[in-house]
Amino acid sequence: MWVVELLVVLAFIWLGARLGSIGIGYAGGFGVLVLSLVFGLKPGDIPFDVILIIMGVIAAIAAMQEAGGLDYLVQVAAGILKKNPKHITFLAPAVTYLMTLFAGTGHTAFLALPVIAEVAKKEGIRPSRPLAIGTVASQIAITASPISAAVVFFASALEPTGIDYVKLLLITVPSTFIACMLGAVVTNFLGKELEDDPVYQERLAKGLIKYPSSVGADKALPPGSKLSVLIFGIAIICVVSYATAISPTVGLIKKPILARDHAIITFMLAAASLICLFCKVKTGNIVNAATFKSGMSACICVLGVAWLGTTFVSAHIKEINIFAGDLLATNPWMLAVVLFFAAMLLYSQAATAKALMPVALTLGVSPVAALAAFPAVSALFVLPTYPTLLAAVEFDDTGSTRIGKYIFDHPFIIPGVLTIFFAVVLGYIFGMLIL
Repeated sequence: MWVVELLVVLAFIWLGARLGSIGIGYAGGFGVLVLSLVFGLKPGDIPFDVILIIMGVIAAIAAMQEAGGLDYLVQVAAGILKKNPKHITFLAPAVTYLMTLFAGTGHTAFLALPVIAEVAKKEGIRPSRPLAIGTVASQIAITASPISAAVVFFASALEPTGIDYVKLLLITVPSTFIACMLGAVVTNFLGKELEDDPVYQERLAKGLIKYPSSVGADKALPPGSKLSVLIFGIAIICVVSYATAISPTVGLIKKPILARDHAIITFMLAAASLICLFCKVKTGNIVNAATFKSGMSACICVLGVAWLGTTFVSAHIKEINIFAGDLLATNPWMLAVVLFFAAMLLYSQAATAKALMPVALTLGVSPVAALAAFPAVSALFVLPTYPTLLAAVEFDDTGSTRIGKYIFDHPFIIPGVLTIFFAVVLGYIFGMLIL
């Protein structure tokens, strides 16, 4: 029967992928309904902690966007990219990685992608190269962001094993960033040169390629734009400092009043309050901000798919122990493979970590192996339906960033798979050195 139920789970994930965007959350909740009423499974735990962290972070980012802070960050990023256009394939992932690291959400890549496409096109560099690795870097950086829901949850899951929040970041930040740079090295040689691409030549002959000069250009910013970035940055420093102070490794605060996830939520909401107050943001406009809409959509997606996953896993933990226990105990590297394919379907780093990491640790996977495999939850690029991936395709009017006939033949797959491979290997090396 568990095989039939697994097929039901996969069917609803497929349905969600067909619906797209927030639809995967809808389909996930629908799947929970079917598993409960038709198959008699008890609904699993709803991932409230993950959802609330996403909501808190997005609330602050949306306030910063409304204050002009994200426009300011885009101008800074555009300046970096345009001053060094020949190195766009390496600078693009560095920019998107740092923006995600800072913001805790990969949706900030939407702001940088048009600038990346424009700079590459003007320089005669195949835009698919920086766009592909830049998109992948924005996804992998989630596993290194100190305020991402995936990192906060995984840190909590690891703490009983002796690995705390600080050690987690000491390993994931350098391993994932170096992996992105190694991925950029490979990506720099993928595909034909732009001038030799027949699709580009065809579109150029038809006059379909434009060279806008306004993307990322300096424009008048609201008076509070820089202040909003400063407030948000201070809030992140406070979060990291507090989380470090309460970690067992440092132990400055023995009996913390606020748990780590509560601290993130409260600091983010406090930052949003200060941004609205001092930057004179109209709070009624925040709900219309693009980051607010995408963030709330992400909450529904996590609610649906993570709940669907925990419902199935909790009902069949014994079968999973028998089926996967010995395999993962003798081949812990298989966890990265499992996480990779799960993330490909679940479309969320946090949802994937929430559904599978506790099970993996229960099955006896070593903490170092689990930590090394963590970046594999970022395999959101495999199916060409993720929002930032589709945006990269749309922003590249040269046609070099295109989806092929066979679903998986797109320019994101090789950079993504290799970058995750590099991150897993480096994570294991750093883990052995630090832990």
